[in-house]
Amino acid sequence: MSFLDRLNTYRAEEEGLRWEGTFEQYIEIVREHPSVAKTAHARIYDMIANAGIETDADGHHHYSFFESEMYGLSSTLERLVEEYFHAAARRLDVRKRILLLMGPVSGGKSTIVTMLKRGMEQYSKTPEGALYAIKGCPMHEEPLHLIPLELRSDFEREFGIRIEGNLCPSCRMRLDDVYGGHIEQVPVERVVMSEDKRIGIGTFSPSDPKSQDIADLTGSIDFSTITEFGSESDPRAYRFDGELNKANRGIMEFQEMLKCDEKFLWHLLSLTQEGNFKAGRFALISADEMIVAHTNEAEYRSFVANKKNEALQSRMIVMPVPYNLRVDDEVKIYDKLVHQSDLKDVHIAPHALRTAAIFSILTRLKESKKQGVDLLKKLYLYNGQTVEGMKEADLKELQTEYADEGMSGLDPRYIINRISTALIRRDTQCINALDVLRAIKDGLDQHASISAEDRERLLNFVAVARKEYDEMAKTEVQKAFVYSFEESAKTLLDNYLDNVEAYCNWQKLKDPLTGEELDPDERLMRSIEEQIGISENAKRTFREEILIRISTYARRGKKFNYHSHERLREAIERKLFADLKDVVKITTSSKTPDETHLKKINEVTARLIDEHGYCPSCANELLRYTGSLLNR
Repeated sequence: MSFLDRLNTYRAEEEGLRWEGTFEQYIEIVREHPSVAKTAHARIYDMIANAGIETDADGHHHYSFFESEMYGLSSTLERLVEEYFHAAARRLDVRKRILLLMGPVSGGKSTIVTMLKRGMEQYSKTPEGALYAIKGCPMHEEPLHLIPLELRSDFEREFGIRIEGNLCPSCRMRLDDVYGGHIEQVPVERVVMSEDKRIGIGTFSPSDPKSQDIADLTGSIDFSTITEFGSESDPRAYRFDGELNKANRGIMEFQEMLKCDEKFLWHLLSLTQEGNFKAGRFALISADEMIVAHTNEAEYRSFVANKKNEALQSRMIVMPVPYNLRVDDEVKIYDKLVHQSDLKDVHIAPHALRTAAIFSILTRLKESKKQGVDLLKKLYLYNGQTVEGMKEADLKELQTEYADEGMSGLDPRYIINRISTALIRRDTQCINALDVLRAIKDGLDQHASISAEDRERLLNFVAVARKEYDEMAKTEVQKAFVYSFEESAKTLLDNYLDNVEAYCNWQKLKDPLTGEELDPDERLMRSIEEQIGISENAKRTFREEILIRISTYARRGKKFNYHSHERLREAIERKLFADLKDVVKITTSSKTPDETHLKKINEVTARLIDEHGYCPSCANELLRYTGSLLNR
């Protein structure tokens, strides 16, 4: 389909969303589809739920709506949806609270709000999210507001829908003057939320307190019409175009709310608690909208310290939004940001972003008081990796040790800025982990807010990340040297398991060629177990643990393989690499490789390119670097 054809299709789809009718016809729509009359909070929750909710083995919920853009904030998003949106959708008291997202810069607060706003725009185009309003209403209000208060209990009994709110001054005047109180004749139309068109989505950003006008929030008198209509209290002489008016039925984002002048915040007190606000010389105006704001921790502490803010503070739900603390998710963040830039065609070598992620996560973690747990072990645990001697209960204990963990450290913007610097600096179409670490290290000297003490600490994290990369680089090359690494690992694993089973059951093994009965190969088993520090005294416990794991897999109908036990997998890999180390060292470090070595290097380079995501440039650099590491 050409672009022009797609444009015509799009226009037709937009036209298909149009609907106009009377209130009488709208009542029939409500009878068939009661969800069209849901509250703003219920609409937002349904939008999130309709995108899909997955429940993991631990019973935690994951929301597809957010996970296409947000990484590493699963627990935060679960709390946000369950404690605020879900509860508010059920008309619990939290819907009468302002949602305040609090967290460090570049932590994802603005992204969450933007996703909600864009999501509402798209959701209102779907049959499930269809939204109807009184035609011509400046606030696009719910048509059911036309029903008199005295009849609403009868309506609720018949339709099962509770009506909240009253007609805006403009619609009340039109109902009386144009339609003579015949609500069934009032025109109704379907509306699609749009921030650009100011329908159901508003954004308020405070400017200079001296020049900021409250009309930006609540609308204002149109003085050019006073002579025509004769009174400032005539709705026709008032522009209902403030952000609170236009965000009715949807979302109002209050940017930098805590920096705002107090007079702007007073209007939020009534709106949050009673669902209405004061504007001009009118009675209270009803509004059904979610107000969301975001701030950093320092601003919030300052706001709380001011006793004048107690009333507004009590009307807030504060939702902490910390930095991501998972390396795998941090890599996804960097990858997304790089691909959004014009440098997406520059090749980034494998492990470059991961190395940067290790550094940035280390800066966000707090030292544990738990004995034997350093920051690197903590990083592994948070990333879902197995750490010797640590269990699930230890992970949960670490996660609850500090309530503010993740609220400080280096933000993703700093790291992506340094990656950008590395991308621009190199006169090549490829950068590797060392280029990125070098750019990060250089950037610390230019970072004005970093003290000498903090700089020393951060440089130490650069060194730790470098060591982690060194291990990744050696592993990558050693794997590439084994033609069929997985097959070799599987063979070694099967051999080990046969011997372990015989050892634990006090049995002998039968030689497949001679049929001779042999004792379990203690030398083979120990050569593998020693790779991960299993002592002589601990070997039986470790071997029995392996057999128990095999039995558990068998009961569940699953096959135990090379990846089924993290520590055993590591031991098998290290054993293979130890046997291969001399070959790798000689081949990669030879300055004048002979024909055999050159052939091997070409084979390994081709494997790194075809199977591991390297380009010719970074593959050759990796081999040279690994050779120097192995010769130290």
